Amino acid sequence: MSWLKGWVTPGDLRAAGVLGMNERNYGYILKENKRRNFKNVDDKLITKQLAHRFGVSSPGFIGLISCQYEIRKFEELVAGRNEFVIKPTRGSGGRGIVVIKGRSDSGGYIGSNGKVVPLSYIREHLSNILSGLYSLGGAPDKALIEECVEFTDAFDGFSYQGVPDVRIIVFRGYPVMAMMRLSTAASGGRANLHQGAVGVGISLSSGRARRAVMNGRIVEKHPDTGRDLCKELVVPRWREHLNIAAGGYEMTGLGYFGADIVLDRKRGPMLLELNARPGLAIQIANGEGLGRRLERLKSGISGLELSPAERVDFSLKLFSSD
Repeated sequence: MSWLKGWVTPGDLRAAGVLGMNERNYGYILKENKRRNFKNVDDKLITKQLAHRFGVSSPGFIGLISCQYEIRKFEELVAGRNEFVIKPTRGSGGRGIVVIKGRSDSGGYIGSNGKVVPLSYIREHLSNILSGLYSLGGAPDKALIEECVEFTDAFDGFSYQGVPDVRIIVFRGYPVMAMMRLSTAASGGRANLHQGAVGVGISLSSGRARRAVMNGRIVEKHPDTGRDLCKELVVPRWREHLNIAAGGYEMTGLGYFGADIVLDRKRGPMLLELNARPGLAIQIANGEGLGRRLERLKSGISGLELSPAERVDFSLKLFSSD
């Protein structure tokens, strides 16, 4: 598409159906999401509790540290565990997340990058989380400790160290567009595009890769592993991913959000988190404007009251040619 190459005008972008920041903010995030429901996704603990209530699979809960004096109970919480994840409950953009994949002989831990993470660092990091260093608006926060996702063999060679996840944009309960985020050495093992991860547009109808981008440029192979992204990458159990995303509508009461889903070796697709302010890079990954898809969907769902599974069927039919 022409809007992906060289200089383009605002008119070019509108003609291509590209959703801009202002339209996303005012036409979708604020219009479709009631303020009282933002807490359901802004607080990862509440999201996890809602997932449990609605029977949606998510990484297992280990513990919660709510105040500074509770940091002393950290070692007790993770006793007997070699793998776990620490994350701020109100963090965003992957900030503040520490993934532990083992224990070191020195009494510390091993991070996802293979480097030693001293216990002193963990304690300091927990203190920073509680002080609000990584939270939305800098407000005091809590530290959530949960189980690691067991990396499935299906994505071997498609991601560097970190666990790849699928982002699905959902509008009024209907999946609209999807991409997979693959970590790289440049992204430090994190699946965040702004940190240098690879974004792969995923066909909504088939779960197959459409195209891949890194730092805004089209790529064919993973920069660290050499795997061919567009010819080989297929998301297993794709329908289950879409069902989880669509069900987030009833779970949260939000009309516009992004669902981040991971594929566990044993448990299958699991909800990692939901985002009421999903970014727009998914359009670059797919080479297609999100605005055009949203308008197509709006014109077809007026007056419909469908179950999550029926909404998935509707989206699959509407976007069958993607």
